Amino acid sequence: MSTLITGIAELRTQDDDLATLRGAALVVDGDRVAWVGSAARAPAADSRVDVGGRAVLPGWVDSHTHLLFAGDRTAEFAARMAGEPYTAGGIATTVAATRAATDDELRANLRRHVAEALAQGTTCLETKTGYGLTVDDEVRLARLAAEQVDEVTYLGAHLVPPGADAGAYAALAAGDMLAAVAPHVRWADVFCETGAFDESRSRAVLTAAAARGLGLRVHGNQLGRGPGVRLAVELGAASVDHCTHLAPADVDALAGSTTVATLLPACDLSTRQPLPDARALLDAGAAVALATNCNPGSSYTSSMAFCVATAVLQMRMTVDEAITAATRTPARSLNRQDVGHLAAGARADIHVLDAPSATHLAYRPGVPLTHSVWRRGTRVIPP
Repeated sequence: MSTLITGIAELRTQDDDLATLRGAALVVDGDRVAWVGSAARAPAADSRVDVGGRAVLPGWVDSHTHLLFAGDRTAEFAARMAGEPYTAGGIATTVAATRAATDDELRANLRRHVAEALAQGTTCLETKTGYGLTVDDEVRLARLAAEQVDEVTYLGAHLVPPGADAGAYAALAAGDMLAAVAPHVRWADVFCETGAFDESRSRAVLTAAAARGLGLRVHGNQLGRGPGVRLAVELGAASVDHCTHLAPADVDALAGSTTVATLLPACDLSTRQPLPDARALLDAGAAVALATNCNPGSSYTSSMAFCVATAVLQMRMTVDEAITAATRTPARSLNRQDVGHLAAGARADIHVLDAPSATHLAYRPGVPLTHSVWRRGTRVIPP
């Protein structure tokens, strides 16, 4: 069955030329976009949907989340808002709760988070393991994540469990744990940061993951300047995420590489860190993505629209740059050619805004603007 979507005031295809079309239409056939062009030249279809002069863009691609967890860290957040600094140690609280949760409880929590994101226009999600930190628990999280999200990342190197020897745990994360989880994931990540994994241990985990054919991602330069960005670029990681504290050499390295700098502004606001210098990265020629980092400790939001508005209002990104950073560029960081754009042949992930222009995402911050969503060619919002 094919569907003609018309009545579009502004269509942002996010295709190679990043075109914004006026008076446009598109045809969905099955789970794919079959045609894009002027509404006056639209081909016939089995059905027709008029979106009433609204803006249309690809569904958001959220390339950095931690959605599989149990427990609550509200008290930690409140303490941080009262002045306590953020440290990586709070992860252990979520690890304990997640280990104690049943599969059904974790499935239900993940389903709720995925549905929440979808209702706000996010149609492609990555999520990570990392709240298990034992072989069995990491495999369990990877298996459960694969049931509901598009891309799963192994993050056994998230934190050294309390009481464990750092060297022995890093060896486990690069050895038996990686071997057990690898069949269930496409990516591997490491938290390369003071209080988590140093450069040599991060390198060992990432090198072992690459040898098993996994793509690489890195948490880097969140809490201060460090080796994360440099290591990610050196190893050809698809993405280095956070990039809050960058030296000029880090900016130059990213600009001269294929590694995407994924910025997580909601996390920086929640931890009272400075926002990343998106303008310096873009002006240098680096590829920049935005993601929510949705997790219970440092960024408990699934709103990509909030990240886009923050990027425009506080990080000196243009609306065009921020939308690209929330669609096409994160798709690139996930090695996905089928999402993040609306050219013929792309997956039919369509986000209709209750506004005539995507500029309203920043012009009306905090206003829920998602009108309707198609995912894989099926209208899912409203159901």
